[in-house]
Amino acid sequence: MFTGSNNININGLTSINSQRFHIAINYCNNVHIDGVKVSADANSPNTDGIHIQSSHSVHVTNSKIGTGDDCISIGPGSSYVNIQNIQCGPGHGISIGSLGRAAEELGVENVTVSNVDITGADNGVRIKTWGKNSKSFARNIVFQHIHMKMVKNPIIIDQHYCLDKPCPNKESGVKVSNVRYEDIHGTSTTEVAVMLDCSKDEPCTGIEMADVNLVLVNQQAQASCDNAHGFANDDVVPFTPCLKRAAV
Repeated sequence: MFTGSNNININGLTSINSQRFHIAINYCNNVHIDGVKVSADANSPNTDGIHIQSSHSVHVTNSKIGTGDDCISIGPGSSYVNIQNIQCGPGHGISIGSLGRAAEELGVENVTVSNVDITGADNGVRIKTWGKNSKSFARNIVFQHIHMKMVKNPIIIDQHYCLDKPCPNKESGVKVSNVRYEDIHGTSTTEVAVMLDCSKDEPCTGIEMADVNLVLVNQQAQASCDNAHGFANDDVVPFTPCLKRAAV
């Protein structure tokens, strides 16, 4: 774990079967993580490969991560995060969040995830927020040049995320805006390959999709969409019904 540090370089590290997060970056600035290998059993909980929280200018590149939780998770208070050239899987994919567990929680902004292969994961690229009142946000996010192979939920926004039983059954106060999905291709293991489950109280806005093609192992997949607004090009498959069509 790195806390309250600046100008960090982590190169060529291998981490196997950590009891919890393998690499945690908290309250840090100007972090470069390159060429790391992280491995944990697919059924081991809370073994995130790299967790980033309350940190700025973080770059994760050229790494291979397979765990029982998120390959990379980006938590509250993080900004200007660049993730590039990653092999992810098994695990829970690359996640923004969870966000909004606390009412006064900070948000996440200016994140780019690019050139990623995700294989055999529960999720591909995910934004997850708690169904609670919160001032948190996720904005200015780009997911691009991503290949999915046998992924359960390739594209998902889950604004009713809950691990505390019973769940509060409230709408999330987290505002999700300006999220772009581009050049994302591959296979889903479930019929719903794209799920945008946004908050009724704070609908997702500025969602853009272009050059997306996700199939259910040689069959047509579907998209599910609630309270999301934006545009999708004609080359988006499956087409997301609540997004307006935009010319290619």
